[in-house]
Amino acid sequence: MRRRSVLLAVPAGLLTLAGCGDDKSGSDKTKPSQEPTSQSPSPAPSGKIVSGPVPAITAGKKFGEKPKVAKGTGKPSQDLAVKTISEGDGKKTVKGDWLQINYLAQIWDTGKVIDNTFDKKKTAAFPIGKGQVLPGWDQGLLGRNLGSRLELAVPPAYAYGKQGQPQAGIKGTDTLVFVIDLVGAYNAKSSAKGSKVEQTDAALPKVSVNTDGKAPSITVPKKSAPKKLVSGYVIEGDGKEVKKTDALLVQYKGVLWDGGKEFDSTYKRGELAQFSLQQVVKGWSQGLTGKKVGSRVLIVVPPDLGYGKAAQKGIPANSTLVFSVDILAIL
Repeated sequence: MRRRSVLLAVPAGLLTLAGCGDDKSGSDKTKPSQEPTSQSPSPAPSGKIVSGPVPAITAGKKFGEKPKVAKGTGKPSQDLAVKTISEGDGKKTVKGDWLQINYLAQIWDTGKVIDNTFDKKKTAAFPIGKGQVLPGWDQGLLGRNLGSRLELAVPPAYAYGKQGQPQAGIKGTDTLVFVIDLVGAYNAKSSAKGSKVEQTDAALPKVSVNTDGKAPSITVPKKSAPKKLVSGYVIEGDGKEVKKTDALLVQYKGVLWDGGKEFDSTYKRGELAQFSLQQVVKGWSQGLTGKKVGSRVLIVVPPDLGYGKAAQKGIPANSTLVFSVDILAIL
């Protein structure tokens, strides 16, 4: 099990699109947290990428608007087709980025919408180019400017192969059509971006305000640990406030109050963490709710809001935990 599972109450799954939902009901046929099965994406050829054909977008044509896409006409390409609907001016996506997107998915032949994030008002995020999403996405979304809207026609070889995805109503012969807005991209060097907040309480740990992608230092005072949860800004961002039901993409570092020993760090692993606030220890859920995206937050978690009497790897029983958390994005 990966080291990052220490702070999770329930393991978080990776987006594979194996669970495309029914747009009418809004419910998923397969939970995203399920392990990949034989119906998950399979390796696809690294063939050429062509610019079409793709169906016309008939409404909601602007970036950020929910699109309406016509049913496909004629025979779709057996190559991966990617058309730039509008090009953004952001940085280009690279392999290994955590890519944040909005998307709508439908079937070429019928025009049936099988999933979309626009109605859910929550973006999707995943590592790109790492085999954790449809091969058509892994290949078609690399080297694209953030802020762009793309339309992809993804044949079976770049999606679910000959087996299809029956639970989502996708046959093994179906070409899938996606309209995708590239919202943001993050990597292991991403940091909080905001205004420095003075740390004046000598009874609390001090967290450095570096924003160079390196792990911040955490200095724990030689004083008794607080009995109640502490949560405060080190850097205050200007993004949306986090809700208790949100899922987040973060950088974090955790140390023990007693001795200041580090027990977990995304910086050391070189990979970001993604989780729902309903899947983490109570100290995280309560400590991050109401904080703004782009912020670095100091959280001091007393045992009753952490792991209590249950020891974890590197964490003795009844430990007070100290975290620095950079909130990169709401998913």
